[in-house]
Amino acid sequence: MNALAHGPQSGDRPRRRPSRRTVLAALATSVATALPPLSAAPAAAAPGPPGRTGDLLYVGTWGQGQVHAVRFDPGHGTMTPLGAVAQVSAGWVATHPTRPVLYVAGAEQGGFVRAFRIDDTSGALREIGEVQTEPTPTGSGGLSFIGPAPDAGALLVADFAAGAAATVALDTAGRLGAVASRVRETGSGPSPRQTGPHPHHVVVAPHRGHALVADFGADRVFVHDYDPDTHRLSAGAPDGPAGYPTAPGSGPRRLAFHPDGRTVYLLNELTADLQALHWDAVRGELTHRQTVSTNTPGHTGATSAAELAVSRDGRHVYTSNRAENTLVVFATDPATHLLTEVQRVPCGGVTPWSFALHPGGRWLFVANEASGTVNLFRVSPASGHLTDTGTSVAVPFPDSIAFRVGTGTPGAGAARS
Repeated sequence: MNALAHGPQSGDRPRRRPSRRTVLAALATSVATALPPLSAAPAAAAPGPPGRTGDLLYVGTWGQGQVHAVRFDPGHGTMTPLGAVAQVSAGWVATHPTRPVLYVAGAEQGGFVRAFRIDDTSGALREIGEVQTEPTPTGSGGLSFIGPAPDAGALLVADFAAGAAATVALDTAGRLGAVASRVRETGSGPSPRQTGPHPHHVVVAPHRGHALVADFGADRVFVHDYDPDTHRLSAGAPDGPAGYPTAPGSGPRRLAFHPDGRTVYLLNELTADLQALHWDAVRGELTHRQTVSTNTPGHTGATSAAELAVSRDGRHVYTSNRAENTLVVFATDPATHLLTEVQRVPCGGVTPWSFALHPGGRWLFVANEASGTVNLFRVSPASGHLTDTGTSVAVPFPDSIAFRVGTGTPGAGAARS
C-alpha cells in the first residue's frame, strides 16, 4: 500500500477526508515511485463464469494506483470480485458506449488519460494507448472526470488541478487520438479549496452545440460552444464563455440533463444542494428555477454532496451526501420537472464518493470510498426508491464505477447525464 493509503480502522469513527487538492499534491510527488511500471501485457483477472454471463464493473481506486473488476449478474443481483486488473493511477474510469474499451483518468501530474482493451471473458485489461492533456504539466496534476461525447467521437475531460476542460479525439475503434481542444477557465471562490478554477464535470447539451462545465473552484457553470464535427470546445463570446454563477462557496460538482433536454440539474458539493435549472439551447443560457438541500433538516457541521444521476425515464433524480453517508432520492414533477424529496437512505458504508445506475435501470452501485466497499442497491422502477440488498464487494478506496454490459452491448460510465 502506498504512502497515500488511508481509511478507518475497525471500530473507529469515520475520519474527515482530505481535499482533492491536498491529496493530489501529495500524489504528484509520490506517484512515480509508488506505481509499478505499466506493461503492454494483459493484466491478470479471474476467469468469468462459463459462457461469460453477466456484466463487468470496473472500479477506480482513489490514491491506490489500481483498477478493480467485478462480475455482476443482473438477473440474480450477485457480484463476484475479480481483483485488480490494472496497476495505474485511476482518479476516474469510463467505458466506450459500444467498444470493449475502458478509459482511465490519471491523478498524477500531466493530466494523463489511458485506454485499455477489455477481455470480455476474463475481465482482464491490456493498455492500448495514452495521451497527456496538459501541454505544461501542473504542479499537482489530477483529472476529476472523463466520459465519452454523445457520438463517442471524443472523450470529455475535466482537469481539476489545471483549471481546464478538454476533449480528446477517439477513432471508430475507441482508440485515443490527439487532444482536440483545451479551454482554461477563470475565477475563484471564498473557500480555501477555491483559490482558482477547478472543473469537476463536463457534459454536452442534447442539441450538441454547447458543452457545460461545472467548475468547483469558480462557483460557476461555464457554457462553451461545442462543435460536434470536430469535437472542439471554444470560449464562444469574445469576452469569454457564458456561464451560470452559483452562490459563493457552493462548489459546483455535477450536472445532469433531464430527458426533456430543457431541464438541467446541478449538484453543489460544498453547500450540498441540488438545483433545477432551465436550459435555453438557442441562447446557451441557464436560468435558476429551484434549489433543494440534500442535507437532513437541521443538519449542522460539514457538508459535502458528491454524485448525481437521472433515471432514464426522467422521473427520479439520485444524489449522494458524503457528510451524512446517505443517498437522497427526488421525484420530478411530470409537468415542471421540479424536485420533491421522496427517500433518504444510508449508503451502506462511509463516504459515498460516487455511484452509478446500471443501464438496465434496476440496480444502483455505490462506491463507498472510506469504508472500501462497492454496495448494491435495488431500484424500484415505480417509486424510484432504493433498497439496500446487503450485497457488497471489498475494493480499496473506490472512487468511480463504469460498466461493460454484455457482448457488444453498450456500456455506461458513472455520472451519466
